[in-house]
Amino acid sequence: MISPFIIYGFFAFAFGAVVGSFLNVCIFRLPKRESVVFPPSHCTNCDYVIRWYDNIPILSYLFLKGKCRRCGEPISLQYPLVEFINGALTLALFLRFGPGFGFAVLFLFCSALVVVTFIDLEHQIIPDSITLPGIVTGFAVSFFIPGLGWLNSLLGILAGGGSLLLVAYGYQLIAKRDGMGGGDIKLLAMMGAFFGWKAILFIVFAASLLGSVIGVSLMLAQKKDATLAIPFGPYLASAALLYIFYGNRLIFWYLNMGR
Repeated sequence: MISPFIIYGFFAFAFGAVVGSFLNVCIFRLPKRESVVFPPSHCTNCDYVIRWYDNIPILSYLFLKGKCRRCGEPISLQYPLVEFINGALTLALFLRFGPGFGFAVLFLFCSALVVVTFIDLEHQIIPDSITLPGIVTGFAVSFFIPGLGWLNSLLGILAGGGSLLLVAYGYQLIAKRDGMGGGDIKLLAMMGAFFGWKAILFIVFAASLLGSVIGVSLMLAQKKDATLAIPFGPYLASAALLYIFYGNRLIFWYLNMGR
């Protein structure tokens, strides 16, 4: 007999993957400022309207061998990748927190991070249509999350947005050019709204560490100098995920080093 926990886990992954299919639409259309509702999903090469049986997350990509049913145009691997990532994140959240209001809030937050990450990687922008509603949503749910509270959320918004704003302003004064976009500032403000001001310290530190290690490695690999443009949004998103799943343990470990 299959354990109910396994069944629930399967449905958590499947639900996340289905939502991931919609996230693909957001990733493709939001940078173009197109509607994510109309027109329905279609092949960008032949305009073939994708039927439901060709839109089953991950599986349809495998059945179609990564090609459009009508014209044979290759389908980007990004589509099943986003579906898998969102499904895996949903499963991880379910296993870590179980069903409930907290799970629903973190599911929305992590789904937004998936959209932000892929858009920033390709276009080096973070849409206001994700971060601004995210700030409002994070502040609204803070009234119902024990241990967070509206004041902590508000301070998180100010700390998140203000800290990166100061960094961006300072870099502009020293380097005489922009080094950080407003999208990163709003994204960190959104994270502060969901987690409070204390989380900002962890996220900024972890994102900066990840950015330094990966950024320097990319510059060395590509033989570029410090002017190489590297989007910071994915590092912030990765740091936020670290905070969700391991933040308390990492902070406890750090504070107790040397004792």
